[in-house]
Amino acid sequence: MEVTIQSTSKIVELDGVLARVWEGTTSTGIPVHCFITRIAVNNDENQEQFQQELTKCRTPSADIQAFPLRLIL
Repeated sequence: MEVTIQSTSKIVELDGVLARVWEGTTSTGIPVHCFITRIAVNNDENQEQFQQELTKCRTPSADIQAFPLRLIL
């Protein structure tokens, strides 16, 4: 499976751990919501560029704004 996701500004708590909500689609167009607690790149990559890109967050969609946490697996 291939998924393309974008970071949003929404942060939720899952089992005591903070997670940023990312939204995107699968390669076949199915909408997905991801709850990312950690993300990293290899040391030989451009860390500064990665940090700059990581701070760019979009406003979450209405679906995410009203997403019931009880539905998170």
